[in-house]
Amino acid sequence: MISTATTTSRLIEALKWRYATKKFDSTKKIDSVDLAILMEAIQLAATSYGLQVFKVLNVEDATVREKLRTASWNQSQVVDASHLFVFCAYKTVQEDNIDDYINRKSTVQSIPMKNLTGYGSFVKQKIAEKSPEEIINWNAKQAYIALGNLLAVCGELKIDACPMEGFEVDKYDEILGLADKNLTAAVVCSVGYRSADDFTQHSPKVRKDLADLFETV
Repeated sequence: MISTATTTSRLIEALKWRYATKKFDSTKKIDSVDLAILMEAIQLAATSYGLQVFKVLNVEDATVREKLRTASWNQSQVVDASHLFVFCAYKTVQEDNIDDYINRKSTVQSIPMKNLTGYGSFVKQKIAEKSPEEIINWNAKQAYIALGNLLAVCGELKIDACPMEGFEVDKYDEILGLADKNLTAAVVCSVGYRSADDFTQHSPKVRKDLADLFETV
C-alpha cells in the first residue's frame, strides 16, 4: 500500500519536473490513452457552482494551428506540440446553462428535482447580479482552474506543457469562429514532449521562499 507521504512526494517531484516548455519535439505525439487522461483531468476541475462555464478546443488541424501561430506572437509551441488546447470562456451564462446543471445533478446524485429548485434559483440570482464584464472574467477564472489540473496531470505523466497568454484574443476568436458559439479564448496550453534542444529545461525553477510566500494570520 502506497503511503500518503509517498504519493504527495511523487506529486511534488512531478511539479518540480515540469516547466513551461519553449521548444517541443514535433515528431513525438501523445497517445490516445494519455490524451484521454488529460481530458478527464480537465473535466474533473473544480468550478463555481459546478457549472463548468467554459469549453476546451483541441485544435488538431495543421492549417488552423499555423494561423493561430501568427496570432500567438509566432511562438513555435503552437504548431510543434503534439496537441494544442484552447480554453474558452462563455461570454454569458444563460438560465438554460444552470437548468442543465441542475438536471445533471438530479440524475447523477439521485436527488428529486423539487429538492434542487431553491438552489437553482439561488444560482440564477447570483449570476444575474454580475455585469457582462464580470461574467466573462468569472468564466475565464473557471478555465484557469481547469488549466491547473491539466498542468499537474501532465507532470504526473511526464508530458510537457506550456500555458500561454501571449496571443491575440480577437484573432483567436475570429480564426476559431468563437463568436458564433458565445465563446472567447481565455488561455492556451500546448502539450507534448520537450525537444532535446530546449535549453530552458535545464534552468532551475525560480520561486519565492515559502517564508515570503505564506503568512500566518
